[in-house]
Amino acid sequence: MIDTHSHIYDEAFNEDFDQMIARAREAGVEKLVMPGIDSSCHDLMVAAADALPGFAFAAIGLHPTEIRENWREELQFVYDHLHDRPWVAIGEIGMDLYWSKDYLEEQKEVFCAQLDLAHEADLPVIIHAREATEEIFACIKKVAKPLRGTFHAFTGSYETYTRIKRAGDFFVGIGGVVTFKNAHVAAALERIPLEDVLLETDSPYLTPVPYRGRRNESAYVRFVAEKIAQIKGVDFEEVNAVTTRNAENLFLFSKNIV
Repeated sequence: MIDTHSHIYDEAFNEDFDQMIARAREAGVEKLVMPGIDSSCHDLMVAAADALPGFAFAAIGLHPTEIRENWREELQFVYDHLHDRPWVAIGEIGMDLYWSKDYLEEQKEVFCAQLDLAHEADLPVIIHAREATEEIFACIKKVAKPLRGTFHAFTGSYETYTRIKRAGDFFVGIGGVVTFKNAHVAAALERIPLEDVLLETDSPYLTPVPYRGRRNESAYVRFVAEKIAQIKGVDFEEVNAVTTRNAENLFLFSKNIV
């Protein structure tokens, strides 16, 4: 399995980092993608990638919830470090109007700028979209350039999925929410082809059942895959094989080992 969204550099793993990685490998995780957030965690993310070559792969980007008064400096940080190493994606980028709308216009500007950057750098994007669906699509339309990537933590309807597919060469990232009771995304997933699905955890957040309420970790991506298999009426091995191929095709890991 490939966990396409995991913050293993988060302080939540300070006490048992090595054991957490060992559990992920034992569960069957062969690679994971670490999305960038901002300059404050950049060095920790890079250190994790360097410590786990061929296993942990880093992306670079400015997360929408980190857009504040210093947003210009933070965006410049992304530009300044774009050629430091072979990143697998520009992300985690997007818009988030759940936590705050104070920097709505700045979020739009930063998102559009990073979409442009991804196109120029020929990299996929990892898109964070929370209570900002229309704004996200408006930015993609404004950029008006071919894009590829994934909509992280997808919990939308089948209709939203079809809009995503019309907007570019995008996958949807399915995480722990799909295991929650009465999760609406389960109905959409029944109709979404496996060929458009990526596995993710968003660890240490969004922990799947049966560990909901505790810290999430990449090993738990297996519960996501098993739930997808149940919803789709296929076996675990098929979910594993198809989603792994999807992730490898999107992120081109073989070209991004330092």
